[in-house]
Amino acid sequence: MLLLEVTDTARARQFRDLPVRLYHGHPNWIAPLDHELEAVFDPKKNPNFAHGEAIRWILTTEAGEVVGRVAAFVNGSTAHAEPALPTGGMGFFECIDDQAAANQLFEACRTWLTARGMDAMDGPINFGERDRYWGLLTDGFTEPNYGMFYHLPYYQQLFETYGFQLYFKQYTCYREIAAPLHARFFEATERYAAQFPEFQFRHASKRDPERMARDFHHVYNLAWANHSGIAAMTLEKARDLVRQMKPVLDERLVYFAYHNDEPIAFFVSLPELNQLFKQVSRNFNLWNKLRFLWLKHRYEQRTDKKGFGVIFGVVPAWQGKGIELALMVHARAEMMRAGYTEFEMNWIGDFNPRMLAVIRSIGARIYKTHITYRYLFDRNRPFERSPIIR
Repeated sequence: MLLLEVTDTARARQFRDLPVRLYHGHPNWIAPLDHELEAVFDPKKNPNFAHGEAIRWILTTEAGEVVGRVAAFVNGSTAHAEPALPTGGMGFFECIDDQAAANQLFEACRTWLTARGMDAMDGPINFGERDRYWGLLTDGFTEPNYGMFYHLPYYQQLFETYGFQLYFKQYTCYREIAAPLHARFFEATERYAAQFPEFQFRHASKRDPERMARDFHHVYNLAWANHSGIAAMTLEKARDLVRQMKPVLDERLVYFAYHNDEPIAFFVSLPELNQLFKQVSRNFNLWNKLRFLWLKHRYEQRTDKKGFGVIFGVVPAWQGKGIELALMVHARAEMMRAGYTEFEMNWIGDFNPRMLAVIRSIGARIYKTHITYRYLFDRNRPFERSPIIR
């Protein structure tokens, strides 16, 4: 088999097209949009190239049939999160059910990363943020949420036979929105309602994107930054995220808690976009953009919509004080008024037991499991799982 670097549009097309053949007959597979996948590997569109680099390959038979693909990358903002273990990434793996083919792809990543000073690789992950293209699906082979891959069940064996070890599990949880909440949620809500206007809970406004970006930036950097593998966010990055979300944003799904007008918690959700994109070609040309807008308009009128929880966070000073309970009550009520009936939460790592406890407390159940693997280049080095967030 021949390993070929993707260096032109023809090979990029082969890279994108391989899953179409592999997932034929798998009705739950939903193709990612071509332009979004290509943006990951475009230095003009992916800011991670400013402090990192990436490469991708296809694997073909001598006759030219593509049988595998993979990418490797060094993200300068996270590669040295563990100073004693420089770690690169690999991802976008797709392959026929052939261990030799998979090994050749994995070895290409290891060799390339070793040459760049890395001592380990995590995968399958993204050359970017953890909110998309992260982890291998190993349980719950239902339709993927927007920004996540569906995988073939035999991929797990290909990874583990090569020598990848479980670094952390990622749980996607599901809840019917109308299902009742425990009484203590409403007790917390009443307690904070009695302290109005010192404490307020309200959704974002599309008419004030700057306020949305600033509030999100403030909570994110206090609640999430400096966790393992998660870098602090600049205000400009927060503004860019709001700009990206705005075309699909339902402002009623972006909820904040405030103390004396300072944001102290957020619960950011979106309509589950794959419910629309599965009806649109992965080639997001002008015609398909118009079709998407028409489908989106129709979807907004429905009263059985599906929401997708992107991120939830409480600043450390307010954790464990019931703010998250009251925030959930307000957000849930708004979702129901907006016609949402079911909800999936973006993945939560098993390294975050506190957040998993919150999710269990609202009656959500684990619906899908992804795994982020780690491969140590020194095979005699002791392996350690991802540290638990305390």
